Formats: sequence, C-alpha cells, structure tokens
Amino acid sequence: MSEAADFLPAAEAAAEAAGAVIRPLFRSALLVEAKGDASPVTEADRAAERAIRALLAERHPDHGVIGEEYGDTNPDAEWVWVLDPIDGTRAFVTGRPLFGTLIGLLHRGTPVLGLIDQPVTGERWIGVTGQPTRFLSRFGGTPRCRPCASLAEAELSCTSPDMFDAETASRFAAVKAAARRTTWGGDCYAYGLLALGLVDMVVDATMKPWDWAALVPVVEGAGGRCTDWAGRPLRLDGDGSVLALGDPAMLPEVSALLAG
Repeated sequence: MSEAADFLPAAEAAAEAAGAVIRPLFRSALLVEAKGDASPVTEADRAAERAIRALLAERHPDHGVIGEEYGDTNPDAEWVWVLDPIDGTRAFVTGRPLFGTLIGLLHRGTPVLGLIDQPVTGERWIGVTGQPTRFLSRFGGTPRCRPCASLAEAELSCTSPDMFDAETASRFAAVKAAARRTTWGGDCYAYGLLALGLVDMVVDATMKPWDWAALVPVVEGAGGRCTDWAGRPLRLDGDGSVLALGDPAMLPEVSALLAG
C-alpha cells in the first residue's frame, strides 16, 4: 500500500514547476483581475496551477485534485491533491515575499503531506504524517514549535481582520485581548513561522481547503496542532475556521475563548 512519503518526490517536483512560473513574474507588471470574492488573481496563479496539475496528472493520473483556480478533478479519489498556487496573492502583487505555494495531499480526506514553498526566498517547509517537519532555507532555522506557558505570553498572528464577520470578530477579539501581541498578514508564511518556533498561534477564518490542507502536516510535524476553532480536525466540509498552536497544551483555553 502506498504511504504519504511515496508521493513526496511528486510534491517537490510540483513546487519546482510552480516556482519556475512564479519567479519571473514577481514584481513585474501583471494584469490583476477581480475574482468573485474580490481577491486579486493574476496569470501567475493560473499558470502555476496549470503547471502543477500537468505534472501530477503525468505522475499520478489516478489521484484527484482540488485547486483554487481550476476547481475539482476526481475529488472522491483515495488520494487527493489540494493546491493553492499562490497563497497570499495580495502580497505577491504588491511585491512582498510573504506568500507561498501550497501543495497538500489528502488520504481519504485527511491531510497527510504538505509543502509550503516560498519560490523567491527559496524557503520550503515539508510535512509528512509520522515524520518530523523539514525546513530547507539558506537562512537556517530548525522546524520545532516552542512551548508557551500561557496565552498571556503568546505571539498571535492573523492573516487579516477583514476575514471576520461580526460574530467571529468578537470571538477573535477575546483571544487577541488575552495574547501578548498580535501581528497581521503573512498568510501561509505565518504558519511556517509557527513551525519554526517564532509565532505561538495563528487564528484565521473563512479558510478554504486549499488554504489549510498543506499546513496541517507542517505544523503537526513540528510539534504543534492545527484544528478548527472548536479543536476538531479540519475537514473539507468544515466551517472555514483554523486554529494553529505551537503548544497544544493551550488548545482548551484558546478554543474556549473562540467558542464565545
């Protein structure tokens, strides 16, 4: 029977293919369109996802694919790839390298392999279920979440306050008030920093499967936890809430605040 690690060569090759498309377009003049949700989309997103899909179709034609740009292909397969070619498009179009290519793999709906790849800085986080997270970077760094004795000492990160509605904003505000400090932005990069022990928790909402599927093995392989706000495993049919903790011991306290 195939194991998640068997598919790591395809995941890394897919990240290389996407990076080859993205790097020449970074900080170049791009045609930016508006998606239905008003988020920016560029030719880099689409071309990168096409490159990933082509490679995966060649290597693993029996696998399914769920992608941000081109939808679902065979989503009921045993193994399903979940793709976000550029997570953090707003950062990309404004020339900030706080974005990444996300390549996740689900086995019967459970995330078992994930890559966070930053094609400009050359940083890559690799998570495989049952293995410690690996980090490839010329800057160094060891992928290991740090202990955090209490929420009052925690460094909190969130992609944007705009992702909350009135109800979820009040629940997030309770966590923010209890935390030591809050930083904004970073998208998937913030989860990579959590895996390096530089951030203690990330709280996001309205997340799609391609936003979180690759993150779960990376965070948990570094010793953290990645759940929804209620502390439940993330699922394709979930509510879009994501809570990543470097120290799993904080889960009861934080999820209680997020429950309102």
